[in-house]
Amino acid sequence: MEQANQTMVSEFIFRGLCDSSKIQTFLLLPFSALYLMTVVGNLFVVLLIFIDPHLHSPMYFLLANLSFVDFCLSSVTTPRLITDLLRANKTMSFEGCMAQIFSEHIFGGGEMVLLVTMAYDRYVAICKPLHYHSIMDKQKCIWLISISWISGFVHSLSQLLMILELPFCGPRIVDSFFCDIPVVIKLACTDSPKMGLLINADSGVLSTICFIVLLISYIYILTNVRHRSKDGASKALSTCISHITVVVLFFVPCIFIYLWPLNITWVDKFLAVFYTVITPVMNPAIYTLRNKDIKNAIKRLKSKHKDSKDKL
Repeated sequence: MEQANQTMVSEFIFRGLCDSSKIQTFLLLPFSALYLMTVVGNLFVVLLIFIDPHLHSPMYFLLANLSFVDFCLSSVTTPRLITDLLRANKTMSFEGCMAQIFSEHIFGGGEMVLLVTMAYDRYVAICKPLHYHSIMDKQKCIWLISISWISGFVHSLSQLLMILELPFCGPRIVDSFFCDIPVVIKLACTDSPKMGLLINADSGVLSTICFIVLLISYIYILTNVRHRSKDGASKALSTCISHITVVVLFFVPCIFIYLWPLNITWVDKFLAVFYTVITPVMNPAIYTLRNKDIKNAIKRLKSKHKDSKDKL
């Protein structure tokens, strides 16, 4: 019994995205470009919101936090994915694997709650515009952001503690490009599938609840505005469409991976790539390309840079 309870596996071996070395070499450039765009795009949004006084509002405070979380979430997996494309021996220590799972879920869980917070912000802004600044004051924003980070931490810690209870004493080949709960718990030396279902359900239920709450919130916002005026509904739809797009892109892959697994390896890998690599780079593009305030802030930044050059 003592030996069965001890973790005997010291490292895990990844199979990666595919077995073909040519395809992996081909994927190196696009994945490197995507990660570079993720870092530059998200950190630029954070910096722009921080330095431009016109963007010091609750909506952009939340958007800056979303960009930071996206940068962190992508950085947990993508750099390792890129370096492994060039390596034949793709290994990670047991401790490193657990750290990756913890980091991935603290940022992923935090982003889910943050997106719900952003929906609440849009509800107040659109349905109660006269009371917006009194409801969404600085203290409320900090409180809401704190809740998202605490929720992510509690969710991630609960996942990690359950995984550490499992005995890993034999198989160590992970059929993926990073350590994630569904693929790692398959390697546990236990005959009880209930623990695996419980661990997966933790992430799946959180994803589904947040997704349903978000859909109901945006439907309520649009329905509420539609009864007032058609112009108002059009503007509300334009404002919410970017949020809805991000919600669908982020939550649908998570729900399929954790709550409704397809058990088709290439599909699981595609979904994992989608929400860890592609979604973080799309978020700043979706928000900034449709946002006049962000565009005006970029123009002001260019103008300041040009003026400083002329003075020199």
